[in-house]
Amino acid sequence: MNKHTLSALAVAGLFAGGLATSANAADLGGNCCADLEERIAELEATTARKGNRKVSLTVSGWVGQQIMAWDDGFESNTYVGDLGTTLASHVKFTGQATIAPGWTAGYVLHLEMSNNDSLALNQNYQQPGLVGAWTKVTPLQSYWFIKSDSYGKIGVGRQSQASDNTAILVDGSGSLVPANWVAFDVASFQMREKGTGDFLGPWGAVGLCTGGGAWGDCNGNTQNVVRYDTPTFAGFSASASWGEDDMWDVALRYAGEHHGFKFAAAAAYNEITGGGFPNWHGGGVLAPETQYFQAGAYLQHIATGLFLYGAYGHNELDFNDRSFLPGVNFEADQYYVKAGVRGKWNPLGATVLYGEYNNVESEATLAGLPTSRTELDVWGVGVVQEIDAAAMSLWLSYRNLSADTNAAGFAVEDFNYVKAGALINF
Repeated sequence: MNKHTLSALAVAGLFAGGLATSANAADLGGNCCADLEERIAELEATTARKGNRKVSLTVSGWVGQQIMAWDDGFESNTYVGDLGTTLASHVKFTGQATIAPGWTAGYVLHLEMSNNDSLALNQNYQQPGLVGAWTKVTPLQSYWFIKSDSYGKIGVGRQSQASDNTAILVDGSGSLVPANWVAFDVASFQMREKGTGDFLGPWGAVGLCTGGGAWGDCNGNTQNVVRYDTPTFAGFSASASWGEDDMWDVALRYAGEHHGFKFAAAAAYNEITGGGFPNWHGGGVLAPETQYFQAGAYLQHIATGLFLYGAYGHNELDFNDRSFLPGVNFEADQYYVKAGVRGKWNPLGATVLYGEYNNVESEATLAGLPTSRTELDVWGVGVVQEIDAAAMSLWLSYRNLSADTNAAGFAVEDFNYVKAGALINF
């Protein structure tokens, strides 16, 4: 309970007590404020409390769940699950204190609750080897920072590195959660061979993202890093971070409004030179040296709500003498585009209609000679309804996945799914 509310209640109590005294000066009993004191005690018991009077405390987060009905050409089913790591339900504790004019120090403690991780779901309901790992509470972020209005912000601890979600976060359409270029819904689902139904490997392995992410947003897991963010100048800002064993990255962002349009763009580059694992759930092997570039841009006409969003990612992996595929080099390119309209056509809030297309092309080489090639195509449509009074979004969407490989005699069955879900902020 903040001090302003307590002060207001106290003043109200004194004012009420004054009126009672004026009305009946002879009534000097001790029960005039009993009801008020009881209500204050009740509020204090249900209010988040700070550990001290110098550092603020803000509690926020969201709860998100969805229903997904899928068909891989040989089997179909319906699951209830969450939205995948970084989008799953979470609670966030943040705060700061003023050191001097223009200088603050603060903290972030960010916990994520995965009760049915969509990244681990497959035809057998869960990815083998991850029993128990998909129902968990994990520290998504835990770091302190010092910030200057003039010189920027530096943070130390587990947090989003500079290139985390760089291309995704410029999407201002309101459809980012149900429609983005990461394989949140299907990462562990197995591709099926046409005719036989044999498993050919997970859909999320196409593109071989490392450091987190699947298809897009490589290097997408929070990490233990030192991160620096500049102040914003004329809509521009930059970030850089370093950490883990070893990762470094840089990012540049811009956002502004011009001539009736909203525009946002961002680009980032990162390198990983040691440690980690491939994104799919093999485990037990060293990840390759990785270089990843990503860029995203969003344009919206304010008057009509028409919008266009696009993203590009280029991933290079060099296994060198690593224990997995020694001497193999790997490259992947990804293109993602989404277009639609955002308008307020009912009293609940904005409605978003969109269509999306995603393409991933990957190729492995050995001694400079191509050895394998895979191409993934994803297209989908959907609708999002925002409910302003509840800080809530509901969605219904459809996606089709198809893949092509040069492996002799193999053809991949399409994967189709429909999902309906909601996210409510607090």
